[in-house]
Amino acid sequence: MSKSSTVCVDASIVLRYMLQPDNEAVKKLWKSWLASETRLISPTLLFYEVTNALYQQQKHKILSPEIIWQTLELSLELPINLINENGLHLRAHEIAMQYNLPATYDAHYLALAEQMKADLWTADMRLVNTLKPFKLKWVKGVR
Repeated sequence: MSKSSTVCVDASIVLRYMLQPDNEAVKKLWKSWLASETRLISPTLLFYEVTNALYQQQKHKILSPEIIWQTLELSLELPINLINENGLHLRAHEIAMQYNLPATYDAHYLALAEQMKADLWTADMRLVNTLKPFKLKWVKGVR
């Protein structure tokens, strides 16, 4: 897939952006998207995952309840268009099987990016490395 004015973002990149404001790579990426008015998309699953990840951080006493609450509120205000289509679930299942993914969550982001002909940006390097042998050039990782 080619570079477009639409990109799909997953929960890992949203969390990295919100929780690591000094991460230059992620900050630069978001700044470029905002400056170029790039349309950010994600399956509706996004904020379920963000909420759960933040809950886990609080539960394991990694971050304070105040930081968790503030991060969740601010992340919900990000200009991300949430997309829910029944076909995504069917394609996500196929993708999870095709690439032998451990679950279908990541496959939903892949299915949406594929459908919208958009790059998928993730901070989940495990996912990037899993997909590397398949040469999906539209799957982009950032640390």
